[in-house]
Amino acid sequence: MIIYNVTIKIQLEIYSSWLEWLKKVHIPEILATGCFTKTTILKLLEVDDTEGPTYAIQYFAETMEAYEVYIDQFAVVMRQRSFDKWGNKFIAFRSLMQVVN
Repeated sequence: MIIYNVTIKIQLEIYSSWLEWLKKVHIPEILATGCFTKTTILKLLEVDDTEGPTYAIQYFAETMEAYEVYIDQFAVVMRQRSFDKWGNKFIAFRSLMQVVN
């Protein structure tokens, strides 16, 4: 199992609208690609939230090949949709992990 993790710090002024959009629009669009089987949304604790909360969204792929299809065919468009909607009101970084247990 491969986990594609996207950690995002959201500006306080948009976080509730962003979270609703994430759940109702963005994640369903990503799952519709067929590259991931499920997602988990996590809110980071014990971090400075004065400028806004930080979330980690984990997308689970059965294989590395499924993840690579997402990156090659869908990632650029999905990232652009986020920027088109929210501009520079968030900062994101991505990491790739493999489940070993």
